[in-house]
Amino acid sequence: MLELLQSDQILIKNDLDALPQVLLWFDQFNQEPVPYTVWLQSQLVLAEAFTNAVRHAHRGYSEEPRSEGPMIEMEVRVLQHQIELRIWDCGPESNLGDQIANLSQEMDRNAESGRGLKLMKKMADSLSYNRTSDQRNCLLFIKTF
Repeated sequence: MLELLQSDQILIKNDLDALPQVLLWFDQFNQEPVPYTVWLQSQLVLAEAFTNAVRHAHRGYSEEPRSEGPMIEMEVRVLQHQIELRIWDCGPESNLGDQIANLSQEMDRNAESGRGLKLMKKMADSLSYNRTSDQRNCLLFIKTF
């Protein structure tokens, strides 16, 4: 069992303009024992996952006037030799987990979508996207160092 060294959670409104707030919050994890390159890769995954939740899982909510829509919950856990990111969205049940599992290792620079998922999969030691018992979806990224 790995020892939990640091953890934090945040609820963020469903708005792409909140990305700087997400990144500022994640700065607290840029410290030992997390190597800088692992932190940087994790930051990229967090930004991509947040952006995907707003654009895809919560599509349409941010376009409604005076409606923030569902919140996006994020959690980071730093253990002795790994970092874990969990990002929950309230979107409909999706086959994103299957898409992640079936991504080819080749990067199609001309593809209109899917590049972010490929980057996340490439950087992860483990990447999953599953429906939770409270009817949300949870993207789990694990990187060992």
